[in-house]
Amino acid sequence: MPTTVRLIAPSGYPNDAELAKRGAAALRAQGCELVNTECLVRQHQRFAGDDDARLADLHQIGTGSGQEIAMAIRGGYGLTRLLDRIDFAAIHQRAQATDAIIVGHSDFTAFSLGYLAATGGVTFAGPHLCSDFALPEVDAYMVEHFWGILRSPNYALRVDVPQTTARPGRIAGTLWGGNLAMLCSLVGTPYLPKIDGGILFVEDINEHPYRVERMLLQLQQAGVLERQQVLMLGDFSGYRTTPYDAGYDFSPMCDYLAARLPIPVVTGLPFGHCPTKATLPIGAQAALDIDATGFTLHLTGYPTLRG
Repeated sequence: MPTTVRLIAPSGYPNDAELAKRGAAALRAQGCELVNTECLVRQHQRFAGDDDARLADLHQIGTGSGQEIAMAIRGGYGLTRLLDRIDFAAIHQRAQATDAIIVGHSDFTAFSLGYLAATGGVTFAGPHLCSDFALPEVDAYMVEHFWGILRSPNYALRVDVPQTTARPGRIAGTLWGGNLAMLCSLVGTPYLPKIDGGILFVEDINEHPYRVERMLLQLQQAGVLERQQVLMLGDFSGYRTTPYDAGYDFSPMCDYLAARLPIPVVTGLPFGHCPTKATLPIGAQAALDIDATGFTLHLTGYPTLRG
């Protein structure tokens, strides 16, 4: 039986029609049946339709006749406009009744964190149709870990990246996070979950290291980081340094944060605006085992595909 993928477009529209077609074809080739494909051709200004159309996509999650994956077609901007109109409780009720799986990253972080704050519901920080499945060569690591976690109620992600600042040991707690800029934009709003003892992961793109540092210091100064057990850094690519930076790059920025922040900092998480990404359940339970050569992230407590 094919897996039903409900496409949702709560943010930007595909900037290339051929890209959207290629992404749809890639999902179909992996045994998926797509619904709501009309969202791929919607456009209003820089958005994938007006606010009402994009909100309707979210409110259709879990309304199919069986289990479905609701997948954002891309990020961009637009979800912040919708947050105060989203009926998170109704979406959660339908998602629970149908075991719906909700997937997205980047701008979709606003929905995932708002959903977690309002209902405790788990979503997945994972691939988009346009930015991941539409690549000329779909990343094998992404595909393996996307379907791997969705088909297993217990999943382990092993990453061999030597840790220079985090001490070996085990840390257990709620896994949460996403795009750093989106997370910071929710500080002071009801859409930022109040997580104590969590495992926080963040990523971003086109953000100079000083801006990444500034956002993380904002989270510290807002009292968010001190309530976590560990900070995991994913992919931070696309930025450029200049001669003015005089050696201030991502590595020295991380060293500064490791010395400054009250929690350990783990680097090398394969997640972000990059082809090679894991799929991470926001709001699930995690146990992080750190050793000298890397770390293993054990994940439980998230919806999976039936059968």
